[in-house]
Amino acid sequence: MLALVAAAIFALALLLDLVEANVGDALTPQTLMFVGLFFLALHLGGLGGASPVNGGWRGRGGTSRRR
Repeated sequence: MLALVAAAIFALALLLDLVEANVGDALTPQTLMFVGLFFLALHLGGLGGASPVNGGWRGRGGTSRRR
């Protein structure tokens, strides 16, 4: 999920860079790139991923296997 957020932020940064939009000093394409990298690092670190609570980890046996 966090990877999708990062991809959306990267797309917004690319769009702002391509149209050379001036939306202020705080929101620049470089700032959005760093925010996107932050979300990507969280995703690669394991946050926001699948868990056994929401049925995300498969292959552990149990009733979900069909024979």
